[in-house]
Amino acid sequence: MHKETLTKLGLYLAKKSINKADVARKTGLSAYRLSQLSINPKSQLRVDELFLIALAIEADPAELLFAVCIEITLPKQS
Repeated sequence: MHKETLTKLGLYLAKKSINKADVARKTGLSAYRLSQLSINPKSQLRVDELFLIALAIEADPAELLFAVCIEITLPKQS
């Protein structure tokens, strides 16, 4: 899989060398759902899923949130 096809979550997991099958097992998320969250930019990551993933990989949930939302900004005010 090419990194340009990964979502921000997919890039984060790849950078940390996280085993997605292990995360799926620990979180109760299906392997398919985790795969879609990692490669499909139209997949919407729910906050409860983000929190479970952070717990499973022993990461700070705020760090993971920042990593997946890095490009989100407030609209410019006129």
